[in-house]
Amino acid sequence: MRISAYTRLNRKQKTTTIGLAAAAGITALTAGIAPGSDGGDAGRSPAKPVAGHSANADAAGEKQATATKGEHAKDTKSVQLAGASAGHQTKAYQGKDAKAEQKNEAKADVKAEQEKKAEDVRADRGSSRAADRATKADNLDGWIKQAQSIMKEEGIPGSYHGIKKNIIRESGGDPNAVNDWDINAKKGTPSKGLLQTIQPTFDAYHVEGTKKDVTDPVANIVAACNYAADKYGSMDNVNSAY
Repeated sequence: MRISAYTRLNRKQKTTTIGLAAAAGITALTAGIAPGSDGGDAGRSPAKPVAGHSANADAAGEKQATATKGEHAKDTKSVQLAGASAGHQTKAYQGKDAKAEQKNEAKADVKAEQEKKAEDVRADRGSSRAADRATKADNLDGWIKQAQSIMKEEGIPGSYHGIKKNIIRESGGDPNAVNDWDINAKKGTPSKGLLQTIQPTFDAYHVEGTKKDVTDPVANIVAACNYAADKYGSMDNVNSAY
């Protein structure tokens, strides 16, 4: 056990002024603290900030804030430039789309006009063809020959002899002949015309350009021959009622 120097003083030395001073000095030395010194870190008051250091810190903070502000300004400008560029591109695309749409509309108008002209031409041709195919003859011979001319254009077979033979047997050459007693008449569809054709058959085998009248001589011959070609190969193969 360590005994301090103060403990070794005798009572007289401790009570004298010199002794007290010595005791105080010894005690201070024993504690490791010299009179008048700071006594190390123990009991030391917190260090006050150095003025110069504080100023440097403030300057650094301001510099950092300025730098941050500059970076923010750059970022803002970049965003603005990007937005402006995107807006410019959008306008450019919109302009292209508008031009493309106008171009497509122009093409559509041209196509519609071409189709209308083509339709008008077809209508004119149809009217002209119908006029050419209208019944002009006024006798059986003329009707058969006119019918054969149309049949040739349409690829419908039938000789003059085969057509006339069946006409004479069916109607005697009367384009207005009507059968009002056979099975067709009883069903409500009497046979009519030169080749005694019922209305449903005439409608199904009618040839474009001829009159849509079952009693029209040329129209009746052409439709009947078209039907005979489909069912029997030709009117020439028909030797009885069909």
